[in-house]
Amino acid sequence: MHAASPPQALLWAYLLSPNGEVKTIEAKAIPDALAQCSASDDYLWLHVQSDAEDAGTLLQFSGLHQTVIDSLLALETRPRAMSLHQGTLVYLRGINKNPDADPEDMVSLRTWYNKDIIISARRKNRRLTSIQNLRDEIASEQVPISPPALFLNMIAKVADTILDTVDEMDESLVGFETSEQLRKEDRQNLSIVRRQAASIRRYLAPQRDALDALFRLPDALSQNQSFELREQTDRMSRYVEDMDLLRERAIVLQDELRNRIAEQQGVRMYVLSMVTAIFLPLSFLTGVFGMNVGGLPGTQSANAFIYLMLSMGALSIFMLVAMLWKRWL
Repeated sequence: MHAASPPQALLWAYLLSPNGEVKTIEAKAIPDALAQCSASDDYLWLHVQSDAEDAGTLLQFSGLHQTVIDSLLALETRPRAMSLHQGTLVYLRGINKNPDADPEDMVSLRTWYNKDIIISARRKNRRLTSIQNLRDEIASEQVPISPPALFLNMIAKVADTILDTVDEMDESLVGFETSEQLRKEDRQNLSIVRRQAASIRRYLAPQRDALDALFRLPDALSQNQSFELREQTDRMSRYVEDMDLLRERAIVLQDELRNRIAEQQGVRMYVLSMVTAIFLPLSFLTGVFGMNVGGLPGTQSANAFIYLMLSMGALSIFMLVAMLWKRWL
């Protein structure tokens, strides 16, 4: 760790005090800050880029056990919570709000904390707006009293972002449901909503289970913090149910759209069938009188063509009246 070349892995480091004081820490000052935390109520928050080349070196310099380092730098994660080397390791997933990103491409957030330090890690170009919002609050001296309290704020921010996404998807479906006429182009939009709901739910369900597992870990949280965690777990459960409902509503709308398209096609085919039925006798007559053979009636009469056209017109009117009387049209 050299002062001339700041570590790429360190995104920020704050020394936080329960009285609201916030101090930015450089990488070389992390050991001294940890010693200060051990002798006081202050604690350290490190936010790192897990796939940076010097991420492992930075975490080793922070005094973490190798097992904790490997867990924070894992390439693939699923939401889970567990006790690990006198601390608590939690994997979460947040909505991807980065530019040109799909919301269902959820961002992994790796966290480990004990009474003196909390470390959060994410990969390159995988920012979480919830973590950025929490950083802004801390910059305005709204400091949680402890690492577990800070972690609960992270969970709440992640849940708020999920709620915003659920509301956006709900408003999109309400627009489809209140539309007087669904278009064929709406099928693709409904498919996108279905895919997003299924993908987000895929991570919300295990995330709810991870928070439930965290609730059962001994000494991970205080009693009041456990109550707050239970509330966040209930929120995740509601969002899982909301995603199921959104997916079902999208399926119903797609079915309705397919039925409307099939009905419109059926009406068009029915009209074409009726028009064909009206002109079928006329086609027969034109075919008969169009044969170039001897003995055709009217070939010697100058008014034969007029009589044929009047007969065909009368036949068309008769067919139309018959269909109207039968209520086929």
